Amino acid sequence: MRGLKKMDTPILKGYGIFHNYIGTHEGLDGKTPSEDCGIEVNGENKWITLIQNASESTN
Repeated sequence: MRGLKKMDTPILKGYGIFHNYIGTHEGLDGKTPSEDCGIEVNGENKWITLIQNASESTN
């Protein structure tokens, strides 16, 4: 990953979002960490849903 040469790279934040809200985990029986905490991201494209929800909450 070339973008990891700097600590303030947006790639790390994006990976954290993916890990917590989009990527499923075997240790959680195929759920995401957010689903395990009761936070569900619904929609066909979870990335777009997260972006739309974030933009709505800032307005």
